[in-house]
Amino acid sequence: MSEGLHRIERRIERRSRKSIFHALLAVSHRKGAKAVALIDGDGRELTYRDIVRASFALSGPLARVTHSGEKVGVMLPTGAGAIIALMSAFAAGRTPAMFNFTSGARNLKAAARAAEVRKVVTARKFIEMAKLEQLVEELNGAVEFMYLEDMKVALGALDKARAVLGPLAPRFFSASPDPDSTGIILFTSGTEGDPKGVALSHANILSNIYQIAEHVEILPSDIFFNPLPTFHCYGLTAGSLWPILNGYKVVFHPSPLQTKIIPQRIFETGATVLFATDTFLQQYMRASDDGGMSSLRIAVCGAERVKDETRQAAEKRFGFEVLEGYGVTEAAPVLAANQPGDIRAGTVGRMLPCVKWRLEPVEGLSGGQRLHVKGPNIMQGYITPDAPGVIRPLKDGWHDTGDIVAFDDGGYMSIRGRMKRFAKIGGEMVSLSVVENCATAVWPDNMHAAAILPDDRKGEQIVLVTDKKSPDRSLLLGWAQNHGVPELAVPKKIVSVAEVPVLGTGKLDYISIQRLAADGVGLTDERKRERDARLSGIDSKLEARKAPQTGNGESSEGAKRAAE
Repeated sequence: MSEGLHRIERRIERRSRKSIFHALLAVSHRKGAKAVALIDGDGRELTYRDIVRASFALSGPLARVTHSGEKVGVMLPTGAGAIIALMSAFAAGRTPAMFNFTSGARNLKAAARAAEVRKVVTARKFIEMAKLEQLVEELNGAVEFMYLEDMKVALGALDKARAVLGPLAPRFFSASPDPDSTGIILFTSGTEGDPKGVALSHANILSNIYQIAEHVEILPSDIFFNPLPTFHCYGLTAGSLWPILNGYKVVFHPSPLQTKIIPQRIFETGATVLFATDTFLQQYMRASDDGGMSSLRIAVCGAERVKDETRQAAEKRFGFEVLEGYGVTEAAPVLAANQPGDIRAGTVGRMLPCVKWRLEPVEGLSGGQRLHVKGPNIMQGYITPDAPGVIRPLKDGWHDTGDIVAFDDGGYMSIRGRMKRFAKIGGEMVSLSVVENCATAVWPDNMHAAAILPDDRKGEQIVLVTDKKSPDRSLLLGWAQNHGVPELAVPKKIVSVAEVPVLGTGKLDYISIQRLAADGVGLTDERKRERDARLSGIDSKLEARKAPQTGNGESSEGAKRAAE
């Protein structure tokens, strides 16, 4: 390992040895309490002083109705309220659990049961504007809601004194948890079953923030724009905490679905760095006037593959680069990312500093291997509804991502697909990502998703679900033949729907897509049960493993050995 990399790792280690709230206090001191930290969805500017004082003040009402170390749900849109609720919980010595209000009552009850959450912080204004009254009613009994409006009314003289004196003597007026204690609980998206709790320590989150800062060069003048939800790790760590805890101004927008409003706000605020997914970025560019998003320098996209068409449109129409990153909730979440001026199409860039990795072969699959990762940003473990509150630690600190990847000679990583997103047809493994990429190349203005269904002859079959009206399969077949794509990757059946389901995180909703595919091809009830069984786990044959290959991203030689 080079001396330069040693210095970076030591710097990340040193900076992450504090709580998230004390990291906020540190940047407020360094940047200046009067510096603007964020611009909220209504255009209101909040300084670091505003956030710190509000956090100290609200920690009082929160502490009076909860006990030390209690898990407290946070169900708020991206904005100042969510950040202050988080920081208030940290200041009071509570552990926030981020609730995905788009996932439905069933998933939220499972999340509350797993994390032992009994109280949830939200806001009446948000519930009303988002029309979530029915959700709140369904959750009543499982959890008790605390409203920010009521908490403000409940502020007493001591709380107001804490707001003033807290920044002057933070160690006296706020909790000082061990950096390795649980800081935040997030939940997997539930695209493939019930959500699991992911326990991330303060050090996990801060390590990832400082890993990103060392990896991606940011200009002092950059202004961030984040419309992604804070219940998703990408929107929380990268989109919210990364800029705030590194001293950069961030513009928040409460929903990524407001595709016409977001380009206008980017223009009005002069934002230079946008967080998005490929799906959302395409929608924003289509809704924007030419030049409307030209203040952007880069757009950072994760959660799904960035299409060549997206990158070309961004460069041609608006003159900004699209950086593709890769991460998982269990890694807080970022593991790899392209860098400005160093984008290799088809890759997600190099691994972040301090991330170690190893690859394991998969029987019947060539061109990629299964990725395992280890590092200071990797979670403490899972929490599941069948063992409430119990963190199941990782074996030797290694996390199995379930993703199939490959490295080139320069250490740039390509994602071949998720293990659960490979079909086994006639003994050969076919990536659903390849199927979707082919459909995108043929019909670039539409959304497409591939699903796996049982097949009497070949074990499994691939069905394409698309919002393309009257799709012609022969066009897909012709494109595949002309570009060297195996005919097995061309679905025999295509189901046209009015809209391809998307989760609130911007990811495709594969459970709903599976059902649309089954209904579209007229699957029998027995076959539907087989399909549902597949959704709950990976076929045991796909789990066959051989001796692992390892690496740590320290040199191109290590990457080359792993790729081989």
